[in-house]
Amino acid sequence: MNELVASLDPLGRDLHRALSRVATRRARRRRTLRVTAATAILVGAFAAVAVASGIGPDLQLDPMKWAILGSGSVDNGRGQYVHAQDKATGGHSSFSVEHDAGMPRYDAFLLYVRLQDAENKTAPEPAAVEPGPLCTADQLTRAEVVALATLRASFSPGTGPDATKSAVDAATGAKFAGSPCRGLEYAGERARFVFAGIEPQSTLMPEAR
Repeated sequence: MNELVASLDPLGRDLHRALSRVATRRARRRRTLRVTAATAILVGAFAAVAVASGIGPDLQLDPMKWAILGSGSVDNGRGQYVHAQDKATGGHSSFSVEHDAGMPRYDAFLLYVRLQDAENKTAPEPAAVEPGPLCTADQLTRAEVVALATLRASFSPGTGPDATKSAVDAATGAKFAGSPCRGLEYAGERARFVFAGIEPQSTLMPEAR
């Protein structure tokens, strides 16, 4: 997998990184595939890099595999999404990409939230939204710190993000049990992908690095 990623051009690597995140947090074939669909969604991601669909350069899906149901964007194209249906199974998926390079990390989180909200308005199967108000920058930082501490105490560096999700979710959920906020999953995901070596530390909140 790493050799394949290394062979992609910069746009392909950016799309792979973005869709890796999406595969974990917004897989929509059914709610039960939220984590375990990561590999299947990434197959679609690599097809997306290679095959044009007319949606745009960042979200291209194989028209032989996918029927496009709709698409949209937020923040003048910084966030883009596509809703599609698998022609073989009839399952629904949503693919998205966030152009957050160079953005302050909390602003990147807000972009993710706006993109998720926009997707959900038109998605055939809207994703569940975490309870509570949006996490503040301080709460998001604390959640990432808790997630990273859990990872370092329980796993070897490089452990895949799927294998660490349950432990991280349990730790952040326990820490914020009395005051849940929307963004704990995002914070845990950032930590898991950095710990796995998939994303750089710069994707974390500055005080969590």
